[in-house]
Amino acid sequence: MSTRKTTWFYGALIAMASLAIGMVIASRLDMTPSSAAQALATTAPPPMNSAPVTGPLDAQTFRNIAQSQSPIVVSIRTTATRRTQEMTDFFGGDEFFKKFFGGPDGKGGQGRRQGQGQGGGQPEESFGAGTGFIIDKSGLIVTNNHVVENATKISVELLGDDEAYDAKVLGRDPLSDSALIELIKKPEKPLPEARFGDSDQMQPGDWVMAIGNPFGLDHTVSVGVISALSRQFPVANQRNIYMLQTDAAINPGNSGGPLLNLRGEVIGINTAILTGTGQNLGIGFAVPINIVRELLPQLRTGKITRGMIGVSIMQGPISAATADAIGLKDRKGAIVSQVSSGSPSEKAGVKPGDVVVEFNGKPVVNDRALVEMVVATRPGSAVPMKVLRDGEPKTLTVTVGELNLDAEASTNEESAPGDLSKDFGLTLDDVTPAIARRLKLPAGVSGAIVSEVRPRSPGARAGLAEGDVLVRIGRADVSGSTEAVRLLQKVQPGQAVGVMYIREGQQLFTTMRRE
Repeated sequence: MSTRKTTWFYGALIAMASLAIGMVIASRLDMTPSSAAQALATTAPPPMNSAPVTGPLDAQTFRNIAQSQSPIVVSIRTTATRRTQEMTDFFGGDEFFKKFFGGPDGKGGQGRRQGQGQGGGQPEESFGAGTGFIIDKSGLIVTNNHVVENATKISVELLGDDEAYDAKVLGRDPLSDSALIELIKKPEKPLPEARFGDSDQMQPGDWVMAIGNPFGLDHTVSVGVISALSRQFPVANQRNIYMLQTDAAINPGNSGGPLLNLRGEVIGINTAILTGTGQNLGIGFAVPINIVRELLPQLRTGKITRGMIGVSIMQGPISAATADAIGLKDRKGAIVSQVSSGSPSEKAGVKPGDVVVEFNGKPVVNDRALVEMVVATRPGSAVPMKVLRDGEPKTLTVTVGELNLDAEASTNEESAPGDLSKDFGLTLDDVTPAIARRLKLPAGVSGAIVSEVRPRSPGARAGLAEGDVLVRIGRADVSGSTEAVRLLQKVQPGQAVGVMYIREGQQLFTTMRRE
């Protein structure tokens, strides 16, 4: 591999330590009708094929898919003037989840860099590689956001074409790790188009094919099955994406390429791997296309608009202990742990401890359902929201605001419920008045309630369990989840800290070591 003019770089992908993201695109073996291209220019997403995937699997099936769909797959090479190390934390920075934007160390170690002096004062030029697929004859290409993020130059190579074509970014979305780029100069020959299928129909055991450019080996085909659905990966505070898991081989450079079903339809964007080496271990992740397909009209305009209501909610399934603590009968709904000052929810009268059971006339079965409903709602819409407060139903009207990720990140930096899963195996939330009453906590007692304990984690080894209320860490009292996170983050790796907690009205003590 040359370090001068023609270095090839391995490109791009990651996943996250908690679990979550997904996207799928599906189509038939022939080309997409022209209506798909027309739809991108309107407010409607491109059409998709929702028919069940049926029919026999024979010796020609995978050969036919590879031959018919390889032309939609492109190789993407980028130049950036940013340190590639800065791109490694998209999914939370877990050492086992590395973006494919760089070498096996997850820090761009295989990419060529220029302009970095000994003093580190000059901008660093880095190169990356990834994959994309054509969705429109006009030259529109879908790929991962992390493939083209911060790129100052994008070059696209087509199957069977010796010329490289410059491209520009039309729109990017970090929350779905998706991007839409466009060829600046079009080839003389007509471009093929991918068609979209229905990723919601995929089930564990379904056959899939990945086509991409791992390690610069263009149009590499790998075959496997869907291993699992809805693998959760946090992409921002209280924001997750739910991935398809596959054992089809995905390696650095596959990022942004299509995952296809047995009809040759794109049912996902290959995005991440679980690995300790930077190479395939049989656990890969793809963004389900249904997520990205809905975003394409907005990506075409360059702006993604999502709704927000300004609450933090307890994440994960509602445990029996938590349901009992707040008097919830069927363990359905989303529990509000915090209401942001000046937010739409505060103006509507939402209180910490409320359980959201219905949003805009639709039942809320869990925290994920509420988030999906809110972000899909047009900002400015006045929406009825039914909550349970101390077991009594109330209907409030919330005027949905517009999500601003940058502002939300800075606001939540100090006030977000605590996810300490990496170092302690704990997820903490605030003790709301309703929880305090149900747990019969003494008057004036505050703390942070344990909402999740990872098995075999330091928290589990210390004897902590869901429903425990941390009231003292070290020598400091705990006023809430934010304070608990701050105190625990002060503990150095390898050191232990004393923790006072309340369980079933009894005050207990344990020590917990940070990994």
